[in-house]
Amino acid sequence: MELFNDALGAINSVIWHNIVLFIVLGVGVLFTIWSVFCQYRALTHGVAVTAGKFDDPNDPGAINHFQALSAALSATVGLGNIGGVAVAIALGGPGAVFWMWMIGIVGMALKTTEVTLSMIYRNTDEPENPHGGPMYVAQKGFAAMGLAPVGKLVGGIFVVTLLVSAVTGGNMFQAWNVADISHAYFGIPQIAVGIILCVIVGMVIIGGIKRIGRVAGTLVPFMCVIYLLAAIYVVLMNLGSVPEMLRLIVTEAFLPSEATGAFVGGTAGYALLWGMKRALFSSEAGQGSSPIAHSAAKTDEPVREGIVAGLEPFIDTIVVCTLTSLVILTTGVWNRAPDIDFSADARVIAVDDGKWSIEDTPIAASPREELFAGKVVFTIVSGEINPNSGMPYHRLSGKVIEAPSNTSSPFAIDWEVIDSSKPLEIVHQGAFSNYNGATLTAKAFDRTTDGLGKWLVTLAAWLFAISTMISWSYYGEQGVVYLFGEGAVLAYKLIYCVLVVVATIPALISTDAQLDNITALGTGLMLWANIPIMLIFGAVAMRAYHGYVTRLKNGDL
Repeated sequence: MELFNDALGAINSVIWHNIVLFIVLGVGVLFTIWSVFCQYRALTHGVAVTAGKFDDPNDPGAINHFQALSAALSATVGLGNIGGVAVAIALGGPGAVFWMWMIGIVGMALKTTEVTLSMIYRNTDEPENPHGGPMYVAQKGFAAMGLAPVGKLVGGIFVVTLLVSAVTGGNMFQAWNVADISHAYFGIPQIAVGIILCVIVGMVIIGGIKRIGRVAGTLVPFMCVIYLLAAIYVVLMNLGSVPEMLRLIVTEAFLPSEATGAFVGGTAGYALLWGMKRALFSSEAGQGSSPIAHSAAKTDEPVREGIVAGLEPFIDTIVVCTLTSLVILTTGVWNRAPDIDFSADARVIAVDDGKWSIEDTPIAASPREELFAGKVVFTIVSGEINPNSGMPYHRLSGKVIEAPSNTSSPFAIDWEVIDSSKPLEIVHQGAFSNYNGATLTAKAFDRTTDGLGKWLVTLAAWLFAISTMISWSYYGEQGVVYLFGEGAVLAYKLIYCVLVVVATIPALISTDAQLDNITALGTGLMLWANIPIMLIFGAVAMRAYHGYVTRLKNGDL
């Protein structure tokens, strides 16, 4: 597994290079200006369309505007908001939130453009079972230019990236987070959680997009309201900390973040990387995934659905992610003091030339944390410059083990080995519990009201994960139909459900970095495939958009 994660890390370092992030941001700015700030139309006209004002049951499509938005939101408003935001702050600091906002704003233009394109080029040969997405944009768009073979090739490449993202970020990330938080709070074996999720997801996805639309239309509004009310409560209880956290969000987006508590610090570029990466994963702006859900909407106006889609990044990133960020920041869980005290000073040891570790360290019984053999923890050490953060601080992981019988402590920590050209120094004489993703967010809720995170965030994680997995299963299904036809759909669905269980195998993922490796791969590959399609055919979308807006202003709709 170590070699596998190292390989994923090497690939992600290329596809998530800072230049790629700036290109995505630049494309969002381009379509924002080209559309003359379509964000305004999304927040006004888009709301009216979603409310059903323009619904026509005779239009081609399978689901109404609200269900299409709900199906797309069920894939975006999910554990990316609970677990993804936690990862961004834990590794990138408060400044990461600022760059999430930037992606949220320009992402509204990206979503409007990519969904408009997919609606223009969607396949409605079966009016009640339409097919759409960037693969059809490429196929039909290039064919209209006399380059049909190129269109098929580009569409096929996009579908391959779509399938990678469906089984990683849309499936495995969700299942793993639910299994992790359920095990952390209730001791439920991760594999048992995977089996339960597999059964639930399988029962829904076999029913197709109409059942997915009905489930999403019910589940998404309910879970969003419950989660947002709880987040607002936590923020209000910590209202005094909000101004300082907002200041940190803005200043640390451009200045280095100091290491404090469980946070190792980082450069402004590190905050940019994590903020944009997690916002793009959470909102899916520019990925080309949500156009597949919107392509099932009942409408004969392509731009109308594109404007509705512009609401997604606003709801997902500007509203939900911001509230989650403030919960984590104002409660201080991201830079907390050590959760576990050493019963004797820890001592650095040289393992080999340039390799260091810490001698097995006895720990005292902790009133703050449940201790058991196998529990993953970490401490902060300083050494050579961390190439990721630009700071000299590193997380050194370890596992709780039973202490020898001749010691007074019941447990000790067995530490991993770390490479460093400089001798290590221990920053804290204590260890931190390894809260990954959604579990870190849950602990933030618990800091305000004991048990709130345990029950509410666990429930939200289950609902968010289920809704996301069923929507992403549909995205992948449409890719399979494009490549192999309807006959391959059942095999795809079975494989998809099996991977839900595979993701919950404990040895597969154990740290934030490994979790990010899995999700970043699919998201990054889809951006590389979809952004060029948007740029090549963007003029088509913008002509249609401005024509629609002109008719809207003239009252012709």
